[in-house]
Amino acid sequence: MLSLMVLSVLLSGAQSPIGTAPLDYVCPMDPDVRAALPGSCARCGMKLVVGIVDPIEYALDVKLQPPVPRVDQSVELIFAINKPNTRKPVQDFEIVHERPFHLFVVSEGLDFFLHEHPQLGPDHRFRFRTRFAKPGMYRLLCDFYPTGGTPQFLARTVLIPATKGMPSVAACTLSPDLSEKKSVNIAVELALRPSVPIAGMKTLMFFRIKPADGLEKYLGSWSHLLAVSDDLVDAMHAHPFLADGGPQVQFNMIFPRAHTYRVWAQFQRKGTVNTVVFDVPVSELK
Repeated sequence: MLSLMVLSVLLSGAQSPIGTAPLDYVCPMDPDVRAALPGSCARCGMKLVVGIVDPIEYALDVKLQPPVPRVDQSVELIFAINKPNTRKPVQDFEIVHERPFHLFVVSEGLDFFLHEHPQLGPDHRFRFRTRFAKPGMYRLLCDFYPTGGTPQFLARTVLIPATKGMPSVAACTLSPDLSEKKSVNIAVELALRPSVPIAGMKTLMFFRIKPADGLEKYLGSWSHLLAVSDDLVDAMHAHPFLADGGPQVQFNMIFPRAHTYRVWAQFQRKGTVNTVVFDVPVSELK
């Protein structure tokens, strides 16, 4: 009975005979962001919640129309999200970085990248129309947050068949590439600490942008980053740990395995979204 009473006191914030226990407010999107008082996450803007909620994976079904699209044919992707226990459609979603759904599409060879935002229809399904320029496997990386649930980052696979005479898709092989990259109206350098990331340990990634004038937030953040391993097993969508509109943007990442990861980083300057690509080698802990 005592444990139940103490739990009730902690949840209500009432004064306890044994003293007041401080509540720990946590960002559901960035659990490392914590505060002693309620408020919003300085990194992503989400409302802080009490304690870390256990992640629960929702059911995500993806259908294509037409069901077997051809190369370079217009195809509609239809995403149905259902509650894990009842299988009823989710009707409400949190707005995260100005959108309820962030969709990333990467190809088997990691030479294709797309960051878009499917639209929610009256049937509670998200829809997005696109084309696949080459045959092969594509990974659909889906980032959304059902209201009352937990943030989701789920992957699904689409196969686009080759037609007669088309070459087969080559396996992805990445070589480390940390050289300066140029995009539409910026150039970006990347520095790592440690210089060779170690699997399972924190890596500081410093993106240095030039020119730095005219930098703007893109979808509510100074940058968006997607990292995918060369075997397409691991995928991470992240936002800056430190950024203020100046020339340096810092991400703190933990790469789970010793592989080479392709990293797409997006920055907006003077109304133009720039996407730069780096290939980051990750080693085993010795």
